[in-house]
Amino acid sequence: MQLRRGDVLGGAIAILDEYGLGDLTMRRLATSLGVQPGALYWHFPNKQTLLAAITDEMLARVSAPLDAQDWDARLATYAHRMRDALLAHRDGAELAAASYSARLATNDARDTLARACVEAGLPDDESELAADTLLYYILGQTMDEQSRMQMDSHGALVEDASPLYDSTSGTARFDYGLSLFVDGVRSRLRAAVRD
Repeated sequence: MQLRRGDVLGGAIAILDEYGLGDLTMRRLATSLGVQPGALYWHFPNKQTLLAAITDEMLARVSAPLDAQDWDARLATYAHRMRDALLAHRDGAELAAASYSARLATNDARDTLARACVEAGLPDDESELAADTLLYYILGQTMDEQSRMQMDSHGALVEDASPLYDSTSGTARFDYGLSLFVDGVRSRLRAAVRD
């Protein structure tokens, strides 16, 4: 049977979900697929491009069309889709952050955030900056959430000095930060109208 790109990607995601990013090696992937490591390089020239492809696969559905809604509802929906996609895979946020930092992942999900900002009325250049800001908020908040969940599952979570952190769900914390971001965009739009 010939090894296909989709087989490699599916095998890599399975290892990521079971063992985590630290244990996703080309050697382990090749062994799980029953091939020599060199066979993987026909499909992905290096591990970084494989990780970027996993990021693209994880976030592929973020940009799916939405029913007509106000810009702020669309932006919040896209942000939640991204967070949910990252949380669906062990170390998903860490992997995506590395892929974005290396500039290897496609920008489809990020561009969707930028389009929502343009539709809100922000100029193109501000929409690009706003999309980057929101993307990095989503990645950072989700990475923290995943790290805490993993520490908790291993019994290594140290009690937080802040009772608020433990009593507030990850979703509630995410929504609070997201509302600050949306309020900031709304404030900029109002200021532009006044000027």
